[in-house]
Amino acid sequence: MAGTKDGAVHGRRWRTPAARTGVGVAAAATAMLVLGACSGGGGGEGDPEMRLGDSGLMAAVDPPSAGPEGFSPVDVAGIAINAPEGWEVQNEGDSLCMTPPGQAACAYGSVRLVPRAAANHPQGWPNEGEAFKDENGWAANPDNCRSLNTAASGNIGVEGAALTFSGFFEDHADGLVSHQSVWEVRCVNGENFEVRMWFLPISDVLLYVWSADPQYDEVYTAVAESMDTTGYQD
Repeated sequence: MAGTKDGAVHGRRWRTPAARTGVGVAAAATAMLVLGACSGGGGGEGDPEMRLGDSGLMAAVDPPSAGPEGFSPVDVAGIAINAPEGWEVQNEGDSLCMTPPGQAACAYGSVRLVPRAAANHPQGWPNEGEAFKDENGWAANPDNCRSLNTAASGNIGVEGAALTFSGFFEDHADGLVSHQSVWEVRCVNGENFEVRMWFLPISDVLLYVWSADPQYDEVYTAVAESMDTTGYQD
């Protein structure tokens, strides 16, 4: 598998607490009071320790479909992911793009989710030749600068690129392990920009930050963590 770990078993189970109704909560609370009285409330040596949750008295757990605060769940081709609230989401059916406020669609600061990325790319990028972990693998055609000031023009050249990180990312929601790469790209006008990639070579799923906006550093990581390919078939 050429250095990949894209083979972990899918699947997570959500456990619903036993005490969800008012009656159940009241009964559980009463049971805790009785147990506390029987033990003298002191928790003496040898007495069982009662902790919140041991008796089933637990707060209701929201289903995962609601998404965490600040994010909304979206999906493409059976791949679920959380989109930051306020970002423009474009779903083309075979790919999904999330663009931050105030930026051109799918350009600076944006995140792209592409199922069957290499299979549908004429050059097989980013899987062909393991470009996803190559010094110049940050784009299929690594010729144009994507810095904030030059992304729109598209006519500023690139001087070179450095692969600043290449390793495994183990925090996706489905438990799969992707290959994560980060590139620092130098433009001929002296400006720099950063490209980030999470790639599942076997599943052929690409999560791609086209040109990272530093203010969304934690947002990118949160989006990557939320990616769940359980419903996806390559």
